[in-house]
Amino acid sequence: MNAPMVGAVLLLALLLAACDGPPPAVPEAAARELIDAVGRPVRVPQAAQRIVALSELDLDATLALGLQPVGASNGRGSNHPPRYLGERVNGIASVGDFAQPSLDRIVALRPDLILAGGQSDPGFLDQLRAIAPTVVSFYPGEYWQDSLKRIADAVGRQQTGVRVLDDYRGLVARLRENLNAHRGESVSIVRLTPNGPMYMLGDAFAGRVLDDLGLTRPPAQRGPGAGHGPPLSREVLADIDGDWLFIGNFAPDPRGVAELRDEPAFSELRAARRHRIREVDAALWTVIGGPLAARAVLDDVAAAFAAVETGS
Repeated sequence: MNAPMVGAVLLLALLLAACDGPPPAVPEAAARELIDAVGRPVRVPQAAQRIVALSELDLDATLALGLQPVGASNGRGSNHPPRYLGERVNGIASVGDFAQPSLDRIVALRPDLILAGGQSDPGFLDQLRAIAPTVVSFYPGEYWQDSLKRIADAVGRQQTGVRVLDDYRGLVARLRENLNAHRGESVSIVRLTPNGPMYMLGDAFAGRVLDDLGLTRPPAQRGPGAGHGPPLSREVLADIDGDWLFIGNFAPDPRGVAELRDEPAFSELRAARRHRIREVDAALWTVIGGPLAARAVLDDVAAAFAAVETGS
């Protein structure tokens, strides 16, 4: 064992001791085994009681399944959970940022299950596994519905997961019918950053929701990947054009969006000329969400299309 790992193990031992030790071991009869997103077998409780969620998708899915984690990481780009979750997150302790959650905060919560979707550092995952059973709940680019099934299995809510997906698919079917006249229209999804706007790639979460509705993405945004492209010069914005343009901004100051609108090249975009631009929550539209986020994206789309049709 190398020196850094020895130090991490010693630190973890001290943290566990300070919290009167780890949670009691799960009795063999009360545990079951599943395979997580990286192919690793994990023994989890039959019905976890103290869950820590280390990604937006883990938190979203757990809440949708009718459970409230004892702790969760902050949403990306913020120091709080995603805003779209509203009061559902009241009472959930923060364990720090997504990229660097705090081990001591996690230990203090005495979890019996850790959902670590998106975590890929082997050393950090080993530290989490020393605290409680740890499930890597999804891999980058995985369809969120498949991730939800894995999370539902991990928390012992498989049938609830089936109902959640059935409800979502029913909502999609009804909205597709309402939007039938717009079938095939392209929707550009953009994240605004200090370095310029960036478009989301073809496997991005919100893009997959749009695909469920029968909408498409502009050609430049159909490439593989769940992340985003490079920042674009504000003078060369053709790659963010489409029949519709949804712009997400993490910054609380809306001036960035206003400045983008003032660019001469922006006013020439098809979406701008047709007044089909909507400013949306970047934490909802440009990260990896779950069933609650998917429904919120559907709500945004329905509201945007309805506003254009009514001229409001």
